Amino acid sequence: MSAKNSLFSSPKPVIGMIHLEALPGTPASRRSVREIQSLALREAKIYREEGVHGIMIENMHDAPYLRAEVGPEIVAVMAIVAAAVKAAAKLPCGVQVLAGANTEAMAVAHAAGLDFIRVEGFAFAHVADEGLIQATAAPLLRYRKQIGADHVQVWADVKQKHSSHAITADIGIGDTAEAVEFMRGDAVIITGTVTGDPPRLADIRAAKEHCRLPVYLGSGVTAQNLTKYYTLADGFIIGSHFKTDGLWSNTVDVKRIAHFMKCHAQLGK
Repeated sequence: MSAKNSLFSSPKPVIGMIHLEALPGTPASRRSVREIQSLALREAKIYREEGVHGIMIENMHDAPYLRAEVGPEIVAVMAIVAAAVKAAAKLPCGVQVLAGANTEAMAVAHAAGLDFIRVEGFAFAHVADEGLIQATAAPLLRYRKQIGADHVQVWADVKQKHSSHAITADIGIGDTAEAVEFMRGDAVIITGTVTGDPPRLADIRAAKEHCRLPVYLGSGVTAQNLTKYYTLADGFIIGSHFKTDGLWSNTVDVKRIAHFMKCHAQLGK
């Protein structure tokens, strides 16, 4: 059974990723804020022209990531760029601030007029390469209420990629998805184990069986495997597959996006 999100006209939306160039103060930083924004706007325009249903921006080039917080310079730049992307794309837009900087993501989304955030560690803790990521549902939703950002949806990763879940090994992915719904999340995101790795069908089914929220796939979906996932999932967050040579750190590839969207449209008929 499909769970539709009111943000999107499509019953199974495709969200294209914009991985911002390394932001000020991070180890790989080499571009000005104006240059970072210009590159993001170029990709937003391509996504809009190719019929993608939504956009998400992320600071993935900022590695190695701080744990559960970022500085004001990151929040400021991401808010400026996100607002410009939203205005240019005229599509539902979201943001993720790595790693696990969920409160900062909410602040960015509210300031920039975005529609959703992607969060790590919403329900239950896990161990990431940055260290222990603890559950943030209670403080995050209270912060959302305090700043008047109730319209900003929270999309929560369950059994987050690039992480160890040994401390919650006795809690299945379906139970985790159920907890996200109980804790007032707005959507669940299922991934493979690393960036570009496709999700397991059993994980998707478990999430769908245990919660009524939209279940989005957050890694590894391609034009080649879309048929396998289309019926089960409620939407697709596409990063690596939309980039040149399928590498997340490259710029977007118009032909790849066009081919994927054509496949998506055919499956929706």
